[in-house]
Amino acid sequence: MEVQARYITAERFLDLLEQPEYQDRSFDLVEGELVEMSKPTVGHGEIVSWLNIKIGSYIVENALGRVCSGDAGFILARSFTGRDTVRGLDFAFIAKERAPGPLDFSWYEQGPDLAVEVISPNNRADDIHLKVMQLLAAGTGLIWLVYPESRTVVAHSADGAKTLHEGDRLDGGDVLPGFALRVGDIFPS
Repeated sequence: MEVQARYITAERFLDLLEQPEYQDRSFDLVEGELVEMSKPTVGHGEIVSWLNIKIGSYIVENALGRVCSGDAGFILARSFTGRDTVRGLDFAFIAKERAPGPLDFSWYEQGPDLAVEVISPNNRADDIHLKVMQLLAAGTGLIWLVYPESRTVVAHSADGAKTLHEGDRLDGGDVLPGFALRVGDIFPS
């Protein structure tokens, strides 16, 4: 007799994170399996804060929708086999058409319109690639991967990926109309 693997659902994942042994640790749920994430450094946090100021201010001032940060959880996939995926994001934007009122204290049940991840040296390339694919499959229109060491941003959409350097202009396209920022302005000087 073959033994079936037991996967964790999004609901069970939320329950697990309430347990004392999990409270001071960070996890994503990737296809039903717990993946421990490292704690972000202060440099990482500074860039995320800078993104909140630059992008978040634009979103709020133009009443475009909701802003989340701090590894806010998004349910990117559900599976009848229990292989759910819940990913934390450094920064996310949800258009007001999809979230007209305040967000609740749970996970958002689909991908955001814009997802931004600040890449740390300990991030694995295969996991970042999988996360991008999961976000696109969950309906995320634009993903920005911010690479502090090279001071670049890789912008992903359904049309493909493009690498932008410090002097290049990063814009929100159809996802974040009218927003533009020089890539170098993302990084504290």
